[in-house]
Amino acid sequence: MNDLEPFLHELCDAAAVETLKLFRQPMVVDNKEEGSKSGFDPVTLADKAAEQVIRGLIGKRFPDHGILGEEFGEENAGAEYCWIIDPIDGTRSYISGLPLWGTLIGLYRNGKPIAGIMHQPFTGERYLSDGSSSVLVHNGTRQLINGSKTEKLSECIMLTTSPKLFYAEEIGAYQRVEDTCKLTRYGTDCYAYAMVASGQVDLVVESQLHIYDIAALIAIVENAGGKMTNWQGGSAAKGGQILACGNEQVHKQAIELLNI
Repeated sequence: MNDLEPFLHELCDAAAVETLKLFRQPMVVDNKEEGSKSGFDPVTLADKAAEQVIRGLIGKRFPDHGILGEEFGEENAGAEYCWIIDPIDGTRSYISGLPLWGTLIGLYRNGKPIAGIMHQPFTGERYLSDGSSSVLVHNGTRQLINGSKTEKLSECIMLTTSPKLFYAEEIGAYQRVEDTCKLTRYGTDCYAYAMVASGQVDLVVESQLHIYDIAALIAIVENAGGKMTNWQGGSAAKGGQILACGNEQVHKQAIELLNI
């Protein structure tokens, strides 16, 4: 597809208008899980407004493409190309005033990720891949990014959003990886994967991810020289248990620990 990167920027520009309106401002927060035992899954007017504006622009430019978004579901199912949207990934951080959230827009062709962008509007960072390389666009600069060269898991920095998000039967596998790494930090959502792609950290281990949580990030990590799969080494394209690493050597070691 021609001019893909400019269109990704256009989508992010429009979404940022909506998300920044309420960031660090009084807002109404609804709970998607209200009335259930599942806990707290927040959604705001900004989530919904940002997804609507992204959908509108895609519909005008590519009316034959499919769209799958967290807030408004799927349309034109079965299309060759499908845009997958998470308007605010990390809504818990968003409502807490922390800039560890982002707008995720991914593009799949026949079910396979080919491009994506993660935009953090408050800091202005945009991590993206058009399918060839991965770049960081920030403060008027555009630079290629690459995953970490660290090859020993014992020397790695790992990120995860929260250990509480793992199922009980997954905790042991996850803990083996954390215990092996030299440092682990929590609470990062989509920002973690951008840090892997840019070589700031070495790996992310997570579970219970939806397709819209991960679709935009696969191309960014892998076109930066990293590797992203499920915990068994298979495709990460539909979400679930996710392992993202800056290089194949670390990925291999982490896979071994996750599958003992």
